[in-house]
Amino acid sequence: MRDISKIKRVVVKIGSSSLTHENGRLALHKIDQLARSLSDIHNGGRDVVLVSSGAIAAGVAALHLPARPKETAGKQAAAAVGQGALVQLYEKFFLEYRQSVAQILLTKDVMEHPVRRQNAANTFDKLFEYDVIPIVNENDTISTDEIEFGDNDRLSAYVAELVQADLLILLSDIDGLYTADPSTHPEAELIGEVKEITPEIAAMAGDSKSKVGTGGMATKIMAAQIAGNAGIDMIIANASAPGVLEDIFDGKEIGTYFYGKR
Repeated sequence: MRDISKIKRVVVKIGSSSLTHENGRLALHKIDQLARSLSDIHNGGRDVVLVSSGAIAAGVAALHLPARPKETAGKQAAAAVGQGALVQLYEKFFLEYRQSVAQILLTKDVMEHPVRRQNAANTFDKLFEYDVIPIVNENDTISTDEIEFGDNDRLSAYVAELVQADLLILLSDIDGLYTADPSTHPEAELIGEVKEITPEIAAMAGDSKSKVGTGGMATKIMAAQIAGNAGIDMIIANASAPGVLEDIFDGKEIGTYFYGKR
């Protein structure tokens, strides 16, 4: 059974499609709601980390581009413009709830290099001590591998492992893991709990259909494996569900719950 009451440190990841309108522009009311929910979770005595996508989407809107760039240089330029705009919005909305935030941009080599990894962990620990919510993203402007092949689902799992979180929550545009793609199989059923990621579970994952994101269910299963191997539980839930984070921390059985290895 889920026991959310024991969660003291949580990493929440939100995807680009959950922060934007259908036209790709940032949805301010969604950012406001997220800031309020995370501030309230923090006020309840928990450490909180936000892993946020949306830098490229914000850059596309700021630059008035007709669509998300397909070439690497275009994505990097959009990210360079959009990251600052995105964090500025987060600072504005979190300030409304008297919550301080900090920006942390990571690259894969930080996770792979022992000294850099420890330095990053020390920074997170000090921010928790200062009652700050870190807002994390991949450093898209210099990390070409992430833009071409990576995603923030796996990044959030590595961050959860780095900060020794108790729970990872992936907020997406789907309720959780289904037995089949619900958009093409209306009979598909939501899977409430996954105690082990078997080949059958992995086979249920599909690719992203979002115009503004890079992840999909397959990357979320990979994130669950990374987190699970570190003993961290993970939840996939729908970001558009009213009060989804509040419901999770009220102990309601929301989305799909993946159990970490014990």
